[in-house]
Amino acid sequence: MFDSLMAALLVSLRLAPSLAFAQPFTLLRVPVVVRVLLAVGLSLWLVDARPALTTDQLAGRGLTGLFFGELMVGISIALALQVAFAAILWAGNTLDVQAGFGLAALADPTTHSEQPIAGTVLAYAGAAVFFTTGAQYDVLALWAASLEALPLGYGMLQPDMAALGSYVAAVFALALGLIGASMLALFLTDVVIAFLARTLPQMNALLLGFQVKAMVMLLTLPVSIALGAGAFLRLVRLSVTAPATYWGTG
Repeated sequence: MFDSLMAALLVSLRLAPSLAFAQPFTLLRVPVVVRVLLAVGLSLWLVDARPALTTDQLAGRGLTGLFFGELMVGISIALALQVAFAAILWAGNTLDVQAGFGLAALADPTTHSEQPIAGTVLAYAGAAVFFTTGAQYDVLALWAASLEALPLGYGMLQPDMAALGSYVAAVFALALGLIGASMLALFLTDVVIAFLARTLPQMNALLLGFQVKAMVMLLTLPVSIALGAGAFLRLVRLSVTAPATYWGTG
């Protein structure tokens, strides 16, 4: 019984970083304590289902090495989710700057931080796609599969950094694709305003640009989200499958 509880606490280190610190789970207003307790409960289930890969691996091993090994696996899973949503927020911030909203920020009551306006909208749209497509069950399957690929005590000795770099490049490229329609509309708006400024020097191009581009972004952002459904799905899929790739087991 003691070995099962100890194994569950160690396995919970694979789950807790994602549930407590990684988006999209942090976008839900659930206390961190509840998320940690959920991680421990799921860990008990995983340990009970796979005793040969968890409880039986405790014999003759130091708790310090087990602790850091499990924490590294948990951080690697959370990292995949964080990078995907960080790319979405970065794309939204780029759109905000282009539209003239760079001086404004939206206070996020969940994370107690300032987030870009368009980035926040895109992040919540990504979270909606994540949960409506059942990706949370894929994450649960990933945690279970991690015990098969990296049994308790294995840790991450030599992660594939090239695979991690490819994943980061892919999600940031997809994030740019999410805002492609809005960026194109804003670019064309800038071109039109530039021509007007040349033909009508007395016109306040800066003031007009802020107003027009703000309206253009608000009109085109829903279109970008709709057209970027495939990119959202690809981002979600990559965030779930990437850890197995840079573990060297994918």
